[in-house]
Amino acid sequence: MSSRNKHSRIALRLLPLLLASALAGCAVGPDYLRPASTLPQGYSEPSAATQANPLVEQDWWKLFKDPVLDRLVDKALVANTDIRIAVARVEQAEALAREAGAAYLPEIDAVAAGSRSRISTKTATPMPASTPVVRNARSAALTTSYELDVWGRVRRSNEAIEAGALASRYSRDAIRLTVAGLVARNYLALRAYDAQLAVTAESVASRETTLKLARTRVDAGLASPLDLYTAEGALATVQAQAAELRRQRALTEHQLAQLTATLDLKIAAGDLRQLPVPPVPPAGLPSTLVESRPDVRQAEETLVAANAGIGVAKAGYFPKFTLTGSLGSESKTMADLFGAGANTWSLGLGLFMPILDFGRTSARVDQASALEQQSLAAYQGTLQTAFKEVNDSLVNLRENATGEVAQSVRVEAAAKALKLAQLRYKSGYSGYLEVLEAERASNDSLLAYISTRQARLGAAVDLFKALGGGWKEGFAVAESGQRAP
Repeated sequence: MSSRNKHSRIALRLLPLLLASALAGCAVGPDYLRPASTLPQGYSEPSAATQANPLVEQDWWKLFKDPVLDRLVDKALVANTDIRIAVARVEQAEALAREAGAAYLPEIDAVAAGSRSRISTKTATPMPASTPVVRNARSAALTTSYELDVWGRVRRSNEAIEAGALASRYSRDAIRLTVAGLVARNYLALRAYDAQLAVTAESVASRETTLKLARTRVDAGLASPLDLYTAEGALATVQAQAAELRRQRALTEHQLAQLTATLDLKIAAGDLRQLPVPPVPPAGLPSTLVESRPDVRQAEETLVAANAGIGVAKAGYFPKFTLTGSLGSESKTMADLFGAGANTWSLGLGLFMPILDFGRTSARVDQASALEQQSLAAYQGTLQTAFKEVNDSLVNLRENATGEVAQSVRVEAAAKALKLAQLRYKSGYSGYLEVLEAERASNDSLLAYISTRQARLGAAVDLFKALGGGWKEGFAVAESGQRAP
């Protein structure tokens, strides 16, 4: 038996074994296991729930009962540039996953060639007289190559890429939630400025009336010119305050225009005080944050990808087996190319085995392990941030509700004091400074009440976001067709 035949038989015997190993699913590197939760059993802040249903509505912004807000959020979720970028990244990641998935299948190529060549007649070996000097060659074939995934390198690579694709979907959903929250927050700020402008307009009207009264009293010799100058200064103060509020409102409107990609956006005046406090669900258990927040799931899928990367790197320690084959025909003329006897074929098994790489593979494994540790820390940090955001929202919601009650008492008391001070000044029982102080107290109390109510409504927005905004993990999984842990 020739050495060539012996090697061919060995290759043919090894081929079924290699195929069986590839199909058996052997894969080097660690399988992913979700890290144990480090979150406490409960939140440190008591729940501020006003409803028994623990689920957050997916369109939670509609709980504010404001059609303008509804339209703004709906517009932003479609047209916002950050969301559009995230959607395009999802499409890119999915295309990458499809490309990677094709590695499980052989690649088949068509090859065709034609040549005409002349050989030398002056070589050291004499050429037979019958040998043609000019030769023609025509060939056509289908060729294929296929890597046998004996050690799971291809599978781990696909696992990492699929996790990256799923992470991109979670990232898109997290951005959508962030944009909805930003629109709601900015809209509340806009309505707060509207309410404060309404209060300031009333203060301007009140101080204009007081200025007229002061001028009348000074002209009649019943008051000092100091009252007139003080009244003029007080009026200018609230007018400047109104100008600043208008500036802030315009900037907020511009922000909403950018968020909704509607650069000519104009929003008619409204009033924050007309918006209801939405019903708030119970916070639930901290452990549910893993499944209810897209940013947490994004961080976990990044960890899954990094974990799979260790297997890809470790596969470099082992030999790589490649099957190659071709089927075609070859002849000297085009007419005979597909005729009898012109057919050709080949089947081969290749092996690539690293022998000495001076630590390159070990360095790649160390890099992958370090990346996995980074991803683990990032995942745990995202969980901790989520836990903090829920706690912050709970305390803000509770204390702002208490503060709003106190501010309403302050507003009522300041209004009574102002009415009495104006009556005393008009009757000549007190000086203008008493009226001025009462006007300041009334104006400040109303502005503070509006700010506190805005903070309370904003805390509700933050809690909805912190609890995941009604997001469901199955949406991204079903849409991408990837696995769900």
